[in-house]
Amino acid sequence: MSSVPQVPTSATATRRRLPYARAWNITARTVHLAATGTLLGGHVFQVPAGQLYAPLWVAIGSGAVLIVLEMYASVHWAHQGCALMLYAKLALLCLIPWLWSYRVPILLAVVALASVGSHAPRTIRHYSVVFKRVMKDEPTSSV
Repeated sequence: MSSVPQVPTSATATRRRLPYARAWNITARTVHLAATGTLLGGHVFQVPAGQLYAPLWVAIGSGAVLIVLEMYASVHWAHQGCALMLYAKLALLCLIPWLWSYRVPILLAVVALASVGSHAPRTIRHYSVVFKRVMKDEPTSSV
C-alpha cells in the first residue's frame, strides 16, 4: 500500500463553479495588482507608512478573495505548487515588520516570486505535494 493519499473518485467527478467566477477572479486580481503596486511604489518612494494602510488592507482583502475563489473550486488547491508559492510570499511579507529597512528588496522578491509563479508551467503550478502528481482531473481553479 502506498503512503501517498489517493483522491477519491467523487473528488474528480464534482467541479464546483461559482457563478461569474471568471469575472470575480479578474476583478479581485485587478484590485490586488493595483493595491500591491501602490504599496510597492509607496515604499520605494518612501511614502509615510501611515498613508499606505488603505492599500495594505485592500491588498489583504483582495488576496483573501482570490484564495477563497481558488479554495471554493477545490480544496486541493491548498497543496499545489501555486499555493506553495503563495505561502512563500506570505512568509516573506511576514518578515517585513522585523526587517523594515529591507522591505523594498523583500517586496521586490515577492513580486519576482509572483511573476515566476504565475508563468510557471502547469506541471509546477498544479503539482500536489500531497498526492505527488499534477492534479489533471480535479478542478484547479475557479475560472
